[in-house]
Amino acid sequence: MDGKFPLDEPSSAEPWRVFRIMAEFVEGFEALSQVPPAVAVFGSHRTRPGDEHYARAETLGRLLAEHGFSVITGAGSGVMEAANKGALEAGGVSIGLNIELPEEQRPNPYVQRLISFRHFFVRKVMFVKYSVALAILPGGYGTLDELFEVLALVQTNKIKPVPVILVGNGYWKGMLDWLRDTVLDRKYISPEDLGLFRSVDSPEEAVRLIAASYVPPH
Repeated sequence: MDGKFPLDEPSSAEPWRVFRIMAEFVEGFEALSQVPPAVAVFGSHRTRPGDEHYARAETLGRLLAEHGFSVITGAGSGVMEAANKGALEAGGVSIGLNIELPEEQRPNPYVQRLISFRHFFVRKVMFVKYSVALAILPGGYGTLDELFEVLALVQTNKIKPVPVILVGNGYWKGMLDWLRDTVLDRKYISPEDLGLFRSVDSPEEAVRLIAASYVPPH
């Protein structure tokens, strides 16, 4: 779903939405097509400086920049801010894909290149198309949405497999146990589907996996 469809918008105006959507795609493609290989970092906007996950995200952003990767986040606070901060302060490329919400989300101050979107699905395409890996830190519905959408796309061969790294074993353990002991046990997924992602405890482990898997385009 795309978010909010105004009920008072005249039906005759609906076809014009297509042109707005096209414009968002064009803007995103133009802005991101020339950036260095990027890693998307997801996690809760509610995480605050001083929290262990904020520190992990900041370290992750720094290490990715030191390995030559751009960092793409949703441009918000919390984990996103920390990852952008780490990348920017390490001299890397720090990108934010902001979403326009009823309660305005202000981009964090560490975003070097900002692109704003009205439609969630356009924004998601940009994350998937221009990321060579995804690092998922602890978060809520939005974070889980991004995680499972990418896993579904890989599972159904709609996109090429990319490293999907869950960072913070303690946070993810309950979900991983449920996937294995309930979802897999009932055969709602296959054993190989559990291999579509990895769980690690540290940013250093995450970056090692991402760097080892990256093959530059010929």
